Amino acid sequence: MNETAIVAPQRAWGKGRLVAKPQGGRTRIAELYQEGCAKIRLPKTFDASMEAVLINSSGGVTGGDRLAWAFEAGEGTSLTLTTQACEKIYRASAGTADIATCISVAAGGRVDWLPQETILFDRASLSRSLEVDLAEDASFLAVEAVLLGRKAMGEVVHAGLFRDRWRIRSGDKLLHAENLALTDEIAILAGRRAVLDGAAAFATLFYTAPDCELMLSRLRGALAGYACAGVSHFQVGGRDKLVARVVAPDGFILRKILIPLISHLRKDASVPRVWTL
Repeated sequence: MNETAIVAPQRAWGKGRLVAKPQGGRTRIAELYQEGCAKIRLPKTFDASMEAVLINSSGGVTGGDRLAWAFEAGEGTSLTLTTQACEKIYRASAGTADIATCISVAAGGRVDWLPQETILFDRASLSRSLEVDLAEDASFLAVEAVLLGRKAMGEVVHAGLFRDRWRIRSGDKLLHAENLALTDEIAILAGRRAVLDGAAAFATLFYTAPDCELMLSRLRGALAGYACAGVSHFQVGGRDKLVARVVAPDGFILRKILIPLISHLRKDASVPRVWTL
């Protein structure tokens, strides 16, 4: 009797780590490590900051894939983290993909976490986490945008799994926490008025820095006229934060809303250049 061996499908795995240090008035590499499909490239910058472009060389993510990123910004450093392209989360035949990102920012440092959009395809399955530890006077900007398929291609996400967990701490205090879950019949869930009201693109923006209150009016001015976008100011344990939510019919309109917000919070600097390539 012949027996057919069951072979598990090959899965992508990657691990990347970058540590930045101050040197000669600029942000320099203290440590760089990459393994598997996780790659980090450092384009030339023309100021004192450092920009890192994250690359998933497997070309996308599907069930069972694992990616782990870790970043440390030393005292007084300035680090911008982005991705080479939108991360595509493909249909999962088995298992759930996992993407974990850990960021720490030392005293006087700043990190801008600005990955390009995550595109979910029908029947995708992804669990993602963002863990951030900030010194009490560190600054942090984060933007995560999600597209439920590509509207121009006629794609619809009928079902799947998407979980996103954020934990941002300042010192020993929890500054921000949120859990997002889109499960099972995503199209039905996203069609509800209290969820996305049929929209296919959404984003969360988080910002904490000494100038939060000043930036609040600028962001509200930039969002004037958009019914499905808003920004709020909070104070937690004596520290300020801004949280903005944006919902749009498609990725093009979402970017049109997000880019001015990001530019305001980056002191009028634009988004990373890879966003426009």
